[in-house]
Amino acid sequence: MGDRGTSNHSETTDFILVGFRVRTELCIFIFLVFLLIYAMIILGNVGMMAIIITDTRLNTPMYFFLGNLSFIDLFYSSVIAPKAMTSFWSQTKSISFAGCVAQFFLFTLFIVTEGFLLAAMAYDRFVAICNPLLYSVQMSTRLCTQLVVGSYFCGCISSVLQSSMTFTLSFCTFRAVDHFYCDTRPLQRLSCSDISIHKIVSFALSSIIILPTIAVIIVSYMYIVSTVLKIRSTEGRKKAFSTCGSHLGVVSVLYGGGFFMYLTPDRFPELSKVASLCYSLITPMLNPLIYSLRNKDVKEALKKLLKKKHAIFC
Repeated sequence: MGDRGTSNHSETTDFILVGFRVRTELCIFIFLVFLLIYAMIILGNVGMMAIIITDTRLNTPMYFFLGNLSFIDLFYSSVIAPKAMTSFWSQTKSISFAGCVAQFFLFTLFIVTEGFLLAAMAYDRFVAICNPLLYSVQMSTRLCTQLVVGSYFCGCISSVLQSSMTFTLSFCTFRAVDHFYCDTRPLQRLSCSDISIHKIVSFALSSIIILPTIAVIIVSYMYIVSTVLKIRSTEGRKKAFSTCGSHLGVVSVLYGGGFFMYLTPDRFPELSKVASLCYSLITPMLNPLIYSLRNKDVKEALKKLLKKKHAIFC
């Protein structure tokens, strides 16, 4: 019995990232697509952080949160994209046990942190629109820092719990993860032990994380819409809604992709991969575009920065 358990279970061998099931001829094309997306993520988010840091006019709570959002997007996409691109060239497509743990831990940390940060940004918009006269008092530097630190703290706690639950499972010898990164559901499929209790605990933990953030966002926007509808001027309404449109777009893409992935049945793993692609790579690519294209202050700051660079080079 001891030999059989040893042969069927392994705690230190590598995992295999299956990735997308495509023909060999398409691997180069998909690699180039991933490379383009990742390049846009780096340029967009680094550029957004540079604009916010260098332009003193953007020294406000909203842009403080936006700068942290760009930082998070840059890092959690960097946890996924390089390894995913490498797997298109590698024949083995392997990732070490430690590498899988690190990828899972970091991705969970940043994605959960982003969820709480988006809730903090919704609260910021609520205060700005519903209590504009008290905005500078309520959204103090201390409170903004506490909200960001609290978001990272919640992300870290969640990541520790999720990682410890996932990687204490007994994995079978066959370790082909049917995904392009280490995630909960494809790792659960590799377990040789009963995971029913694990699924219940994981679902409860996810609910504890997701429901409060969604509740804050929904309640904030209920008050925002109620306040905006009371504004008599069309220009005033348009301005108020424009400050929230970018945030709502980011929330919709992130949570939409996440819900689609986790509500997709296990018998459709390729659909889960597409949904994962949306919130792991597409969202970090779109966020800087959404905020820069819809935000007058960011566009003006970008023009100012480009003129300064042009003057230096000339």
